[in-house]
Amino acid sequence: MGRVDRPIGCLKVGIAMSKPHKEEGIVLTEAQKRARRSRSIAIALALAALVVLFYVMTLVKGPGVLVRPI
Repeated sequence: MGRVDRPIGCLKVGIAMSKPHKEEGIVLTEAQKRARRSRSIAIALALAALVVLFYVMTLVKGPGVLVRPI
């Protein structure tokens, strides 16, 4: 395939347009995948709890929250 030349500032950079190569990277074990999923679920639950807490506190304080001296 061809090349695409794009100027960046006063520099000219060529980007090769070829098939993307597959990088292996780090392969996780099943135990690591389960641990990562558990952490993600715990973070999501904590975030949801904070959202609910803020919503409830806003309801408890009522519209008086907006009445304040400038």
